[in-house]
Amino acid sequence: MLSLPLVVFTDPLDLFPPQGRSWESAAAETVHEMARRSVPLVFVSRGTRAELEVVRRKMGNQHPFITESGGGLFVPEGHFRQRPQGAETIRHYHQISFARPYAEACSALDEAAQEAGVEVVGFHHMSAREVAENSGLPPRIADLARLREYDELFFFAGEEGSASGRLAEAARPGGWKITQGERFWHFSGGGNVAGAMRRVMELYRTARHGRVRSIAIGANRHQAPMLASAGRAVVLPLSNGRYDEELLESLPAARRAETGGVEGWSATVLAALGADA
Repeated sequence: MLSLPLVVFTDPLDLFPPQGRSWESAAAETVHEMARRSVPLVFVSRGTRAELEVVRRKMGNQHPFITESGGGLFVPEGHFRQRPQGAETIRHYHQISFARPYAEACSALDEAAQEAGVEVVGFHHMSAREVAENSGLPPRIADLARLREYDELFFFAGEEGSASGRLAEAARPGGWKITQGERFWHFSGGGNVAGAMRRVMELYRTARHGRVRSIAIGANRHQAPMLASAGRAVVLPLSNGRYDEELLESLPAARRAETGGVEGWSATVLAALGADA
């Protein structure tokens, strides 16, 4: 009996950074094999559409992708026979939004901060140069990170301890939430990684007239919603060779890959494709 068709979910900004070219040697063969078998590679990222477009162009990726921690799902025009229900057309994409617009997030962040009596510095307060200085990103990539459509990134100008709790309390009545990222805090309203991935799978099941299985591959705790929402989750070791213990605790059924980075990602994908041989 043939195995079910496969969809692969991954966060590309750690594995295939826009400023790097490591994917060309380590993952090109895997990506080619996926294309040969018509296996979609769907990006799920905290990054913006502009950031992901850089990686997609490098890799020749033409599949749907999810931005800003589940804020939006973008489906290239013509990828499916029918336009996804409820989608808006923007440039050459069908856009399905799960979070409230960026302009609303910025206004709500400023209002909540004022109410809570805390001082925050958001991306909308900074120039591209200032974002680059505070994030460590190259100026060109920092500029792409500022082209946000859903959630706002910010940091506290003073002590974070009690400030984060007060801000969260002030934001909650309006339906907004704050979450802590690796470098910045996120302020958003309605982002839904699980819902966006579920919508992707519904589209592929409709297009392929049947069941489709999914696998998500990641290494960091901020990828937990993506990993938890796939049929199978594989956790890669971090660059130091160790696993993110918090991530493993939240995903007790996840499999552990032996190798990290692009090499581990490629080995995991090829092993999953082997089930379809």
